[in-house]
Amino acid sequence: MTQNRPRGPQSPDGENTDDRRRPGPAPEDGADTGHAEGDSDRGDVEDGDGGKAESVTDAGPGKKRLIDYPRRGKGGVRRWIPSWRLVLGTSFGVVTATVGAATVAYALVEVPAPTRAAEAQNNVYYWADGTQMAATGGEINRQVVDIGEIPKAMQDAVISAENKTFRTDSGIDPMGIGRAVANMAKGSETQGGSTITQQYVKNAMLGDQPKSVSRKVKELFVSIKVGADMDKPDIMAGYLNTSYYGRGAYGIQAAARTYYGKDAKDLNPSECAFLASLLKGAVYFDPAGSVDIDPAATPKANLTRVTDRWKWVMDEMVKDKHLTAAERAEYPEFPMPRSVSKGAKLGGQVGYLVELAKANVLKDQALGLSADDLARGGYEIHTTFDKKKVEQLETAVKKVREADIRPDKRPKTDTHVQFGGASVDPRTGAIVAIYGGEDATEDFTNNADATGVPVGSTFKPFVLAAALRDGVRDPQRGATQGSAERTPVDPDTTVYSGQDKLRIKNYDGSVWLTAEGEEWLQTNDGNESYGNVSLREAMVRSANSPYVQLGMDTGIPSVRKAAVDAGLLENSLNTSDVPSFSLGISSPSAIRMAVAYGTFAAGGEQREPYSVTQVKRTGRVIYSHKDEPERAFPAAVAGSVTDVLKDVVANDEGTGRNARLPGREVAGKTGTTDGNKSAWFVGYTPQLSTAIDMYRLDDSEKNQKGRFLEMFGTGGQAKVHGASFPAEIWRTYMTEALKGQKVVRFSAPEQP
Repeated sequence: MTQNRPRGPQSPDGENTDDRRRPGPAPEDGADTGHAEGDSDRGDVEDGDGGKAESVTDAGPGKKRLIDYPRRGKGGVRRWIPSWRLVLGTSFGVVTATVGAATVAYALVEVPAPTRAAEAQNNVYYWADGTQMAATGGEINRQVVDIGEIPKAMQDAVISAENKTFRTDSGIDPMGIGRAVANMAKGSETQGGSTITQQYVKNAMLGDQPKSVSRKVKELFVSIKVGADMDKPDIMAGYLNTSYYGRGAYGIQAAARTYYGKDAKDLNPSECAFLASLLKGAVYFDPAGSVDIDPAATPKANLTRVTDRWKWVMDEMVKDKHLTAAERAEYPEFPMPRSVSKGAKLGGQVGYLVELAKANVLKDQALGLSADDLARGGYEIHTTFDKKKVEQLETAVKKVREADIRPDKRPKTDTHVQFGGASVDPRTGAIVAIYGGEDATEDFTNNADATGVPVGSTFKPFVLAAALRDGVRDPQRGATQGSAERTPVDPDTTVYSGQDKLRIKNYDGSVWLTAEGEEWLQTNDGNESYGNVSLREAMVRSANSPYVQLGMDTGIPSVRKAAVDAGLLENSLNTSDVPSFSLGISSPSAIRMAVAYGTFAAGGEQREPYSVTQVKRTGRVIYSHKDEPERAFPAAVAGSVTDVLKDVVANDEGTGRNARLPGREVAGKTGTTDGNKSAWFVGYTPQLSTAIDMYRLDDSEKNQKGRFLEMFGTGGQAKVHGASFPAEIWRTYMTEALKGQKVVRFSAPEQP
């Protein structure tokens, strides 16, 4: 009896289409069927009825495959284990492909031309409207010199300092490149040793390419080709002719002329060791300093660094037998280069603007550019600076200077007068204008930036903001800073004594004593007494005693925090918790004061000041500014501060009444320091926040932040107040800067 088998899929005419079920031709006698007895590739499995059914893993001989994987004719795990032939063949193929690719890459590499690489590009700075403001770089004449014109001592100095095996190595440091590639793959900093050959390749061919794994691979092949195809003297000449030495000098000839006023061939070993030291980073090793790029790169710090580096290079040259001990002894003193030429700086306000934008670029960690990167040029830097407003601010200062400051008539009082100013959009934090001084080629300090000038009573709004936000400490409920132990204040209902020579107390009622055990008797300007006054009235009249006591009751740490939250830098604030802290003994910059007042204008949202909107390289955007506001104060607190500062200007008894703008609401505050050594006016509208300061400081003392001079009699006035020249400059500038703009009113203060 014949057993029925299950039928496979059928064609439309009823024919079975399962190839595995079709009978094939019978094998000839003696033919190998592919299945040895006892070693069949077919296994038996139980069918659905509990009987035995055949399992087929291969369909027979079929068409032969180039790569037998998964393996034919094998079952189970063996089907997935590659044969030794496959393993050997694949390995051979990978090696062959890698060698082939490396051979092609090597063959396609071109040796860079030193003359092309030695051409530095400009950095182009743009105004906010997209028009060109300045192009920097290219000031120093560049000339490629032959190896015969480069002293052997210069070659030996860089070999001792950078690559001791230069004359014998293959031109690459594979381990260093490997470390750099691995670090980049992990997203870390690119580090790794570079030979002189590799550095030459970077300077001459790869300097404008982004740091990446592909660049490191390219560097490897280019360096191998250069090491094999170029003679060592040519590589050395190429390296020294394309390296950057600072002060705009590219190449050894430009460096020799810039630092020592001589040709490269005339450099002595000591001077060569100094120039070799600069290759480590001129920003931090040029004795002239680079504080405009990094405040840490002061002339004093740089001189210390480079002297140590110079000594080390000279001593290494002796160790490497490039100099004898006797020759080294001929140069006991550091070979001080000549000073920087002032003529290389951009003049007028543009010089200050460029330096400010440059500092912004280098400070921004998102960009990751070094000073040397920027110095090599090729960047488009788009700034926030409004050309028209910069000119209007400069004109406003010049108007006062020319009309009122007369050193020819009053040499004892009108010499060394300085003005600074900054204007910021409070809605974005963009610096739209600054006044840095009369001319960037003459002044060493940007007066809009940190100058060490105390801000006086313009600091009082931060005391008020701290008290409104945190409350005053309640002596009945302990001394902690927590809100539970604090009492809220109100600008109109909270009353303080405005008595002159008020005895200042701690928040608990005890008398505050100096370190010498003396009482603090706070005076008011002109020794006026105001009786008991509200915080609003005390601000309007700029009474000192109420705000000094308010600061003590709130707590100086709370006041300091409020100032920082508003936008002042903590390192610009006085560190003493003394009563006078609330009267502005700290010295923030004009930029930071404009930004901090702008926080109140923006309803309590703080934005960091910035001067660069975008940076491009070879047409590609590599950086764009992002608006990242932070909530510094509740809107109710910021609105209350603004409302009080409006009265300082609008009230006929307000010290800021000279800053009124017809038809516009203005909030602001005057500031004058003890000894009449500085005067300020800081004020804002909803669209613009501007700070103006005035002081006297001898030019020769500027870099050392020397002694400020009194301003009694300056400009023909018995005493210079913030309400006089600073407020006048502020009003003149703001009138023009806001001309044609929509009149915007401040929001009504919210109830806390």
